[in-house]
Amino acid sequence: MKITLILFLTITLISQGYSGSLSCKGRCGESYDCLNDCHCDSQCQQHEDCCDDYKKQCGRRVYKHYTALASVSDAEIKSLSETLYKLDHNRATASELVIDPQTLISSSETGSRDDQSSRPLFKQVSSTLLSKPTYKALLNLLDNYRRVTGEAEDVPSKEVEEQDTFLQQTMNTDVGSELYNFLHSKGIYSSQSEFIQDLKMMWFGLYSRSSGKLDSSGFEHIFAGEIKGGKVSGFHNWLQLYLNEKKGLLNYYSHSFNGPWTTYPDVLGMQFEWDGYFKEVGSAFIGSSPEFDLAIYSLCYITRPGKKCHVSLGGQTLGIQTYTWDKSSYGDGKKYIASAYPATP
Repeated sequence: MKITLILFLTITLISQGYSGSLSCKGRCGESYDCLNDCHCDSQCQQHEDCCDDYKKQCGRRVYKHYTALASVSDAEIKSLSETLYKLDHNRATASELVIDPQTLISSSETGSRDDQSSRPLFKQVSSTLLSKPTYKALLNLLDNYRRVTGEAEDVPSKEVEEQDTFLQQTMNTDVGSELYNFLHSKGIYSSQSEFIQDLKMMWFGLYSRSSGKLDSSGFEHIFAGEIKGGKVSGFHNWLQLYLNEKKGLLNYYSHSFNGPWTTYPDVLGMQFEWDGYFKEVGSAFIGSSPEFDLAIYSLCYITRPGKKCHVSLGGQTLGIQTYTWDKSSYGDGKKYIASAYPATP
């Protein structure tokens, strides 16, 4: 009797599409698991080990970044970004972060390469702030990269673990969970594991900016910074600015834009020299948490890839410019993130 009941339940589940590890239903974008009989991760086609219904179940997600354009309105982006701003509980307070912006220059002066600020930009950064889980996770990642394009990146297993830790720590925050819940409600991601896996590929997947070598990623370009053609490329994260200034590798020159915010996160458009290389205008959030930077850039990239995305932060409107990397792709045609930063006048 028991055998008959088990057989009946098994046949019923299969007929409804629930074939366990043999189906991709509810598993699209999951992390690779060697115990599964077949797979539904973004690399399964490359390794020729996808489940038979992979294209049927997951193919419709291939261009989610682009179909999201129609399903997410400008008003929703502004509303969500305002919520993310309010939920950024790990942002710096005035006692945890003190900066000294000094000289404000005009947009016509940004290429002059004149050091018009005699003092460092950062006067004080609290160790308590830097010890928070998402900050620690980000700091562990920032020394993983070869900054000169054309030099292939080496990604040992420890660095992959650091990537996973960073993404999971951001998901453990109110900011990360709020972003996922919104995108899930729009049908863009069916599970948090699918969302994290896509973020991992979108941000950390390697592509070539020079000489055909896998020398770059969205994370390296935006958070860590690169050197290309004798100039600083990317470099839009305040913690990386602070670390390099503290080490004596970064010389802050001036700023050509200071946002209207009186508390953190703020936005600065800066001029600086990074170990002998110049950045004419490097814009970044100042005092934001790592999860906020990742969330606001990901929101804009997923919903407005390659365009200016208009967000609202503390009642103030800001443009976020994103760019797609169109020379290569991951999964079934998804585009890596090439760049993202706060747009300044």
